[in-house]
Amino acid sequence: MGNRDEVREFLMSRRAKISPDRAGIPAAPNRRVPGLRRSEVAALAGVSVEYYAKLERGAIAGASASVLDALSRALQLDDTEHAHLLDLARAADGIPTSGRPRRRATRHSAARPSLQWALDSIHDAVAFVRNPRQDLLATNELGRAFYSPLLGSGGRTPNLARFQFLDPAARDFYPDWDTFAEMCVAIMRSEAGRDPHDRGLQDLVGELSTRSETFRRLWGTHDVRTHGTGTKRFRHPDAGELVLAYEELAVTAEPGLILMVYTPEPGSPSAQRLQILGSWARSAYPPDRAR
Repeated sequence: MGNRDEVREFLMSRRAKISPDRAGIPAAPNRRVPGLRRSEVAALAGVSVEYYAKLERGAIAGASASVLDALSRALQLDDTEHAHLLDLARAADGIPTSGRPRRRATRHSAARPSLQWALDSIHDAVAFVRNPRQDLLATNELGRAFYSPLLGSGGRTPNLARFQFLDPAARDFYPDWDTFAEMCVAIMRSEAGRDPHDRGLQDLVGELSTRSETFRRLWGTHDVRTHGTGTKRFRHPDAGELVLAYEELAVTAEPGLILMVYTPEPGSPSAQRLQILGSWARSAYPPDRAR
């Protein structure tokens, strides 16, 4: 899907989500249009209907920051959606990746010793580095034990999105699988908006769209989000149920790489279980799964 198609589908999907009541517009009794009409969005944004129609057809190149801000307010976009719209506009203007000059695609690597040392210094939390394509590039010791269902016996670079949608084990690992699936796709959609020329990400989207009907459906919603912070629930095959808070940290030395840290609430059952998993990870012997 090209930039114009991305812009068109994104704006149409956001417009369909805003009801007249939510926008403060009186609705006619026999209204048949889901969400707002183009004319209503144009009026709310303070632009002509013709100009908004042009934007919604995907011709967003050259749109000013004030117009994009007004459009975001009219469509009640959140911060992540607003950033995604700006990324789409920058891509249309030929300056993708959130305003940075277009660059050659690079192969992200987390092989720098100092980055691995930083991960290895984290003992009581799960820590790992991923790239925009959801590849799991490096982990600390506890992270390797935690992600054992994903890492398997090695070989192909482990990928969080492939595990989510193509591996049946993910349904057990993520008790809230549907929520995780929506988050995963929305994060990938945001990454695609930031760098629409990432061929590896395009190939991954194509692969998952072909092999997973759920991924294909969720990709079509054009929802976007960032990871940021929050709480997730996991069901680990050895440690049992874990409730972990997460924090997302950008690796500024290598733009695009993300350091994720999962920590349990101190003194909680999850903290005790994670501590046991850590002791197993440091042991020369695997846990007894028959316990």
